[in-house]
Parts: sequence; structure tokens; C-alpha cells
Amino acid sequence: MQLTIDHETVYRYDDIVSHSTQYLRLTPPDSGHQRILSWQLELPVAASESTDAYGNILHVLTLDTPHSEIRLRAHGVVETSDDWADEDEALPPPVFLRGSALTEPDDAIRALAAGHANAIAANPEAGLAALMLAIADAMPYTSGVTVAETTAAQALALGAGVCQDHSHVFIAACRSLGLPARYVSGYLLSDRDTHVASHAWAEVHAAGCWLGFDISNRMRPDRHHLKLAVGLDYSDASPVRGVRRGGGSEALQAHARVTEADQQ
Repeated sequence: MQLTIDHETVYRYDDIVSHSTQYLRLTPPDSGHQRILSWQLELPVAASESTDAYGNILHVLTLDTPHSEIRLRAHGVVETSDDWADEDEALPPPVFLRGSALTEPDDAIRALAAGHANAIAANPEAGLAALMLAIADAMPYTSGVTVAETTAAQALALGAGVCQDHSHVFIAACRSLGLPARYVSGYLLSDRDTHVASHAWAEVHAAGCWLGFDISNRMRPDRHHLKLAVGLDYSDASPVRGVRRGGGSEALQAHARVTEADQQ
């Protein structure tokens, strides 16, 4: 199928920002699952393009003149399929056994994972799917109760969260069992208003390949999902992340719209 994506992020500041740098992972890669038909970034100035340590397409946007607003827009058309066969990977799977501040397991996460360890060992896909459902049951999708800095342990203790939190708990649980797991940022075509189009899920390396799990939607990723970036956690794969000098308080507005493109 063909997906049309329009993602706009606007930062506004109470005071003048003298310098800012934005790290943008807003350009999806070509792969066996997705083929980029058109893609454009609309930025206030030209950005440098490179590949980060995880193999993601990274644009670095630097503004060194005074400003009080930053407006970023990414849009394009991507053809997707249900084929998630492994592509050439930038890093070996064991790299994703490393812990991170957002995915450090506590006793509750270890206990949750241990309860599914035998099932995962016997049948990785079925066992991991059961773990996905257990996390979704324990943490109903609830917006506004967590923030970007909320850890996996804190989110599980709250008993609620969004896709970022679900993914962090799932990743932490898998790593506690010795399974490499990574965070995936991307987009989702959905008719459910409760889940925004800008989305996140997790991938686990088991049975010799990477397996995706969309915990918030209790499903395996399919042609409705579009991958942007991967990392140890949200901080590595977030679509927009930056630093600034000055500016005072900040107001952020972000909106992502995903629709099915008209196909002739």
C-alpha cells in the first residue's frame, strides 16, 4: 500500500534563542518493507545529512542567528508491504543488549519477564506475543500521565502510558532475559483517534531474526507501519531532538498525519 505522511513540529520560545541545534531523524530508509517514492524536509535553513551510529538517516540543523520559533516539516509518499525480512544491519544484535537510563529493568520488570521466559524459549514468536499482551494489559494506553523522561520502571509502576512507555517496558523485559531488543520510531496508519500517527514499537532479535511488536496496538507491525529510526531507547530514535542557548520557556506543537495515498 502507499502511505502519505505529513509531519510538522513547531517550537516557540518566550525569549530569543541565540543558537540551537536540532537532530532530525525524520527521513525513512528504503528497505524490503518500505520504498520511498517521494520525501521532502522543509527546514528554516539547510541541514547536514549523515548516518548515525545505529544506521539511521540523520539531519543536523543549526541555527546561529537569533530566533524565537523553529518550524520543521517532513512529508512524502512511501510504499509499504508486510515483508519485514532483515536488511543489512549497521550493528550486530548483541549491541542492543546494552542497558540505557530509560530501559533499566527493576524487580517488577524482571518478574514480569521471568513469567514468560519458558514460553519464549519454547516458541519465541508466541512467547513474545504473550509478553506483549501482558504489558498492554498491565499498562492501558493513557496519554498525559508520562513524559519523555519517564523510565520503563516508572511507567510500569504507574500502570499506564503511551507507545513510548510500552516499548521501553517490553525492551527492558526482553533484555533482562538476554534477548537483544531495540526501540523503533515511525508512523502508523490508524483510524483510532487515541493513538497518534507518530508512533513507536519494539523489535527483538530471537530465532535468528528481528521480530517487531507494537505493544500499544497489541499486534505485529505490518504494512500500516512505517519505520523511521532505531536505537536503544527513545532518546536515540526520536524524530526531533535538540539543544539551545536562551529562549526561556518553550512551547511545542507536533502533528503527524498518515493517510492512504490514492492509487491509480
